[in-house]
Amino acid sequence: MQDSDRDRKRADFIRCAGWGDAGERLLAGDASFRKYYRLTRPRASAVVMDAPPPQEDVRPFVRLARHLLSLGLSAPEVHAVDEANGFLLLEDLGDDTYARVLAAGGDENELYARATDVLVVLQRTGGKALLPDLGAYAGEALIDAAMLLPEWYLPAATQRPVRPEEIAAYRDRWQACLRALPRQPDTLLLRDYHQDNLLWLPARAGVRICGLLDFQDAQQGHPAYDLVSLIEDARRDVAGPVHDDCLDRYLGETGLDRKDFAAGFAVMAAQRHARIIGLFVRLLERDGKPDYLRHLPRVWRMFEQALRHDAMQPLRDWVDQLLPPPLRRIGAA
Repeated sequence: MQDSDRDRKRADFIRCAGWGDAGERLLAGDASFRKYYRLTRPRASAVVMDAPPPQEDVRPFVRLARHLLSLGLSAPEVHAVDEANGFLLLEDLGDDTYARVLAAGGDENELYARATDVLVVLQRTGGKALLPDLGAYAGEALIDAAMLLPEWYLPAATQRPVRPEEIAAYRDRWQACLRALPRQPDTLLLRDYHQDNLLWLPARAGVRICGLLDFQDAQQGHPAYDLVSLIEDARRDVAGPVHDDCLDRYLGETGLDRKDFAAGFAVMAAQRHARIIGLFVRLLERDGKPDYLRHLPRVWRMFEQALRHDAMQPLRDWVDQLLPPPLRRIGAA
């Protein structure tokens, strides 16, 4: 009955939005409660986001989509909104995610350069890119997210309960790393900026060639964070020259201090990789999803690289003591 009631509400929304004559096909769900449907009729298509309340709230997506469009970026146009029932009618940007285009042999250099250009726009726009009440992904929020490593990976690797003093030491080491982080102005963070949430739109010009998805959790924070998400992808090896070219492109276009940015990049990379290492183990143990373990060796390699930076010495000492190399092999072939 719940599904049929949801279907009825969606049909009412589609009819009121002027698409009652369109065919409908389920596109996908995602890690949340959201589902997506493509509507098609001759020479036109649109996408319905079905985001049932109270689990989901469409307002952040609407707010961020319109904001990104105002900055000249390619978020989907929002054609119709039903906040109370959790439905959006969106511009259909197609199916050519970066993941699909790359798998089909797309030009990795070109795709990643264009995605880097989006981040350049956000950094250059400065405070105008930040919306009120976004919230900051910084300080304790970064540490809280990175706690997945000691809470989930450490007990799985050591086969023993984690001691409270080990958790406390981990948090203390992160606080030391963040205190020493060179100050740089916050920028708008899209948070999950990687191949699965980017679309290739070759018919568009300039920075609009890179389409944006899944940005409703945007916050503000260190400008390196989204670049880490892009070029140190947990689920895909990015070629070394592409990685370095994107870094050079970003620094060349933004004019940020290279040494300070390198420290920030290492800290943001270590934070993201620590969180993902713990997350992948949690997906196995709590949710019964083992497929992500195959990516752990890649994430560990990138985590180790980040820890080599001088800015990460306090945390590096903790990792070397409690998770020496033999304990970093969960998921290894």
